[in-house]
Amino acid sequence: MEKVLIAGGTGLVGTHLSQLLNEKGYEVVHLSRKKNPNAAYPTFVWDTKKGTIEEEALQGVDYVINLAGAGIADGLWTTSRKKLLIDSRVKGAELLAKAIQDSVQKPKAYLSAAAIGIYGDRADEVLTEDSAIGTEGFMVKCCQEWEDAIESVTERTGLRTVAFRIGIVLSTKGGALPKMLLPLNFFTASYFGTGEQWYSWIHIDDVAQFFIDAMENEQMEGIYNATTPNPLTNKDLTKRMVKALDKKALVIPAPTAALRLGMGEMADVVLNSNKVLPKRLEEQGVSFQFPTFEAAVKDVVARGI
Repeated sequence: MEKVLIAGGTGLVGTHLSQLLNEKGYEVVHLSRKKNPNAAYPTFVWDTKKGTIEEEALQGVDYVINLAGAGIADGLWTTSRKKLLIDSRVKGAELLAKAIQDSVQKPKAYLSAAAIGIYGDRADEVLTEDSAIGTEGFMVKCCQEWEDAIESVTERTGLRTVAFRIGIVLSTKGGALPKMLLPLNFFTASYFGTGEQWYSWIHIDDVAQFFIDAMENEQMEGIYNATTPNPLTNKDLTKRMVKALDKKALVIPAPTAALRLGMGEMADVVLNSNKVLPKRLEEQGVSFQFPTFEAAVKDVVARGI
């Protein structure tokens, strides 16, 4: 039985991935800030601020998966919040790199989350892994420092490394979808600003499976866009969600000025346009269980995942 160590294992993707790995026969352990003997998966304590990690954490580990990072839209982007968003990603990677260097038996691969926010606000431009990254905005800065830290793990450990630039993850357990579903209870649905900005999304089953594919396929290495081949504009996505769930709702805009007033710079999360395609995944022959939005949103709502 192969062993997988996950940092950020109790987050949205980490929880689902842990379950799928367990079902496939992998032994799963987590890194956590607190010891929890009653957790579903054994935990080892790490502290990215102090730079400490339990020595036993890497023992017998075949794969390290790093999904750790403070929620990008969980609080207004104050100066201190921006520092936390970057540090929670960068310092975690640095700590894992050191732990891997110090381990007697090295893992087979290091896998990490990243984000499509690295492309910045790009209007209708089609973006693949070959596209240049963005040049403006905090999202770009945060994602660039994140990926620099991932690259540093590769350089310091020599491990095969895979990073997924993840789009909007469809799940009822967290992320953007529950916030989009809530107004449907009041017979409305909102798009943001003009609604013409592109949203690149992915079903939670698919993104979790990508990590498993990357573990099991030694040919996979480097950066991959973890999105479906079918991005949608925000307005179109909202309309399709209403129709797919057979709801009656008035689709209305949330004005840009109001979003900027209430969210400040963090409004970039919903206003930036990223028309991202998974070129490298398709070239690798990776399959999508839910390539179309209607089927994806129906599935996560029906299954409550």
